[in-house]
Amino acid sequence: MQLSEWEKQFENKMATIASSDDPAHDLLHFKRVVQLAKKIGIAENAQLEVIIPAAWLHDFVIVPKDSPLRSRASKLSAEGAIEYLSSIQYPAEFYPAIAHAIEGHSFSANIEVTTLEAKIVQDADRLDGLGAIGIARCFATAGLLKRAFYADHDPFCSERAPDDAQFTIDHFYKKLFKTAETLKTSAGKTEGLRRIEIMKNYLAALETEIL
Repeated sequence: MQLSEWEKQFENKMATIASSDDPAHDLLHFKRVVQLAKKIGIAENAQLEVIIPAAWLHDFVIVPKDSPLRSRASKLSAEGAIEYLSSIQYPAEFYPAIAHAIEGHSFSANIEVTTLEAKIVQDADRLDGLGAIGIARCFATAGLLKRAFYADHDPFCSERAPDDAQFTIDHFYKKLFKTAETLKTSAGKTEGLRRIEIMKNYLAALETEIL
């Protein structure tokens, strides 16, 4: 079977898993991550037979960000993904690399990625949290968690430590800007810098409206 045919099965499966209640993790998120992973994978001459299923299935088990199981989400996803791939008879030779790429993509799991393909899937997922789409996802998540947009005092964390448990904009400073520093591939780093600039421009515009 051609990889494109397998991919149709992956997309159909994730359409049954992706949450329409969470715009940050809906089917469009998976499509964007796959598109980015393919683009970086081709640029880095990586193995698409690993990258494509891992990118599609990276959040096979979706755990809410405020769940105590959050740190285990990528491991649970890897286990579920391999079980699924086995059920549709995807070539077993790729399972270890796919499982590693899925487990390693998560911030919460804090797993050191050791293969090029895992680095690419990690980069693709993290890039989707940056730039214009990253801003949209951040506020979508904040709405679900009922967090304020920004702090009344020092909204841009000039004189205080960011607290993203309370304020959405603080998440830019606590995590998102640091994300670009964790990107592993050359293509990923270049795209990350572009997206960070978009976010900084957004904050500059926001400052003119609220201060």
